[in-house]
Amino acid sequence: MDNNVNVLDELNKGATMGMDAIKFVYDKVGDNVFKKVLDGEYRKYKEITDRIAVEYNKFSIMEPHSTNAMNKAMSWYGIQIRTMTDQSNEKISELLIQGTNMGIIEGVRLKNQNEKENLTPNVRQILDDFVAMQEDSVETLKKYL
Repeated sequence: MDNNVNVLDELNKGATMGMDAIKFVYDKVGDNVFKKVLDGEYRKYKEITDRIAVEYNKFSIMEPHSTNAMNKAMSWYGIQIRTMTDQSNEKISELLIQGTNMGIIEGVRLKNQNEKENLTPNVRQILDDFVAMQEDSVETLKKYL
């Protein structure tokens, strides 16, 4: 069952990082339609973190790991620098796609590493849903490039 906790921790880190990134760029977005898209993406991440929390409680009395302060600060700083001179939908979409692609890579890596491991069906489903959600997010954000 230890692999379940590790997978859930990693997924929660990825999902909270996605939520943080959306929060970091949200005030820079002037287009209300794009803001609604970001609201939808944020809700998808939140839904995943809620599902992770429910499942995590079956294995541990602790809370699932989230983005640590250093990574959060580095992400915030990177976004601030990259949007200093360009706050267009295209630039913000590009930054979010880059981060989302990292989440897809991590999710697929977790799937591959745990292909033969004893993950519970619920953890496996959250993992599959996380990767699918991220892939869908990339397609949604591509429209703003």
